[in-house]
Amino acid sequence: MRAAIITISTSKSESGGQGDESGERLAEFAAGLGAEIAGQEIIPDDRALTAERLRHWADTEGCDLVLTTGGTGVAPTDVTPEATRDVIERDAPGIAEALRAASREHTPHWMLSRGVAGIRGHTLIVNFPGSPRSIGQAGAAIADALPHALDLLAGGRGGH
Repeated sequence: MRAAIITISTSKSESGGQGDESGERLAEFAAGLGAEIAGQEIIPDDRALTAERLRHWADTEGCDLVLTTGGTGVAPTDVTPEATRDVIERDAPGIAEALRAASREHTPHWMLSRGVAGIRGHTLIVNFPGSPRSIGQAGAAIADALPHALDLLAGGRGGH
């Protein structure tokens, strides 16, 4: 399985990636699932650019999994969910719901996360919050289901 990691943060992009703890933790999470990290990048909060990069990793690079961190809140510049909706063909709402539910016990602001998850072709795209701590907390809630989902997307039968 090949995965790409995209940190979506104008401030991290402008600093040349200095202190991108969330992206590093997300790469560790993906590697823990057995993924080969095909690429990792930091881009500014920009809807068109984010959509373009999601398409690139899914369509051009053929990644099975694209994980994003950042841009999922309610600030005017938080446009990751919109960019993701621009490129996915089918929703996977249970994944985003599980990420939010897992955050509930850790922060009173859990319900402000607007991240989505969905499918483009054979690629699963998942928006994680931008907090480094949330990667492990929320990731634990979906880690067992992701390999099964990716197997099904690759044409496996999954042993229902």
